[in-house]
Amino acid sequence: MPFSLSASDVATQAKIIGGLLTLMWALEFVDQVLLRRRLDRFGIAPRTQIGLRGILFAPLLHGTWQHLMANTLPFAVLGWLTLLRGVTEFTIATAVIWLVSGAGVWLFAAPRTMHIGASSIIFGYFGFLLSRSYFEQELFSAVISVVVALLYGPLIWGILPSRRRGISWQGHLFGFVGGILTARYLPELRQWFATF
Repeated sequence: MPFSLSASDVATQAKIIGGLLTLMWALEFVDQVLLRRRLDRFGIAPRTQIGLRGILFAPLLHGTWQHLMANTLPFAVLGWLTLLRGVTEFTIATAVIWLVSGAGVWLFAAPRTMHIGASSIIFGYFGFLLSRSYFEQELFSAVISVVVALLYGPLIWGILPSRRRGISWQGHLFGFVGGILTARYLPELRQWFATF
């Protein structure tokens, strides 16, 4: 599928990525300044009924300003690279990654933990962009994969089990898996989304 970088496309891409980041920053402001970090409880609490809501909310929430700042640039860069092939593909990738990563954390993360942050989506875009060239066998996808590997290759270590407090390696792992699954089944997912 061709890509375009016309002025209108770049403006649309900036609005989408900027809008999502603005939402994250606004939520963090409300959480930190007005609600004394009470929004964080809307994260994913594994294998609890109330924790299911976190599948929808967790990627938008962050524990600290530093957490959000660390996620902002990779989200912007990898999200934009995902958007280069169009809003539909970006929407499909984001939706699948969001659900797969959230469900994976809810099912497999340690009990009595709370998982929040956009890093699951970041790792999903990372997996999607790296693996898409393998499934598509197309030059543009291969170039993007090389760029992503050069810029963010060390991210791959983030999918390995870690005991570091505050790091959801499960979110990273299942985000990455969600990205690969999206790349593998993208033609079928496009057809399915087209029915709506």
